[in-house]
Amino acid sequence: MPLPIEPALSIVIPLCNEEATLTPLFEKIAATVEANSLGDFEVIFIDDGSTDTSWEVIERLKQAHPEQVAALRFRRNHGKAAALSAGFTQARGDIIITMDADLQDEPAEIPHFLEKLDEGYDCVSGWKQLRQDPLGKTLPSRFFNAATRATSGVKIHDFNCGFKAYRAEAIHSIELYGELHRYIPVLLAAEGFTTAEIPVEHHRRTYGVSKYGWKRLFKGALDLITVVVLTRYLKRPGHFFGGFGMLSGILGFTILTILSIEKLIFGHGIGHRPLLQLGILLVILGVQLISTGLIGELINFNSKSQSQNTPKITDTL
Repeated sequence: MPLPIEPALSIVIPLCNEEATLTPLFEKIAATVEANSLGDFEVIFIDDGSTDTSWEVIERLKQAHPEQVAALRFRRNHGKAAALSAGFTQARGDIIITMDADLQDEPAEIPHFLEKLDEGYDCVSGWKQLRQDPLGKTLPSRFFNAATRATSGVKIHDFNCGFKAYRAEAIHSIELYGELHRYIPVLLAAEGFTTAEIPVEHHRRTYGVSKYGWKRLFKGALDLITVVVLTRYLKRPGHFFGGFGMLSGILGFTILTILSIEKLIFGHGIGHRPLLQLGILLVILGVQLISTGLIGELINFNSKSQSQNTPKITDTL
């Protein structure tokens, strides 16, 4: 029995309730691959708890194209990061492309991603310069992108774009959970991988309903803090907690010093002033944060010590 052909290109598509778009999307992808002679490919659909007939559509595609279609199905909705992570695990190609299932991404852009990867980049992110979405979706995205650029130092315009291409080595080096799919370029940069950005065509949504809005902005803000801590302070928690602790402690100490001068030199009463309570709280908070950072450093040091005490293997058979 011949071994299955390993595809050079894996296209990972997470979806939830996109029954009307799946067949035309696959046909566009197949036409693009054939027209540009991109070689063997696979499309991996991840059904993230759909309640419509999306899975039945995927089953028909699998029957018609058994070599090019693979599929995974979640019992309930787990979110895009979980769906992408499952798809990355399943992908066999050296190049992995992600795109949305709603037909807003244009499959004809795939060769442009591959050309940019050939320049030596590990990740190529799409940039929807002319975005065909309502203001309730584009405005939160602008806030999110600006905050992520300023905080992470990764200078791309559109972190939210789901149309991206990765080298398999790069994407398999990170772990996704929660809402961290938005920050894949940031996570890759922390591992030393390079990211480029190319403009992509974006279509207006004609089927289904958007799953994004202002509430995603707040979730994204919390996840941005998580990413910053993971990428910058995972190995030095004392710097993260200690920095805020020192700031809080210095501010509280300054307030208490001023109040003490007013009391001792000018004879002003300070016992009834809310500023006294604020100064005391800031000093206590500073001590707690610095202590938390030191505990984190002790845990980190202890885990390193245990790993160093592991017996070294010198030979294997």
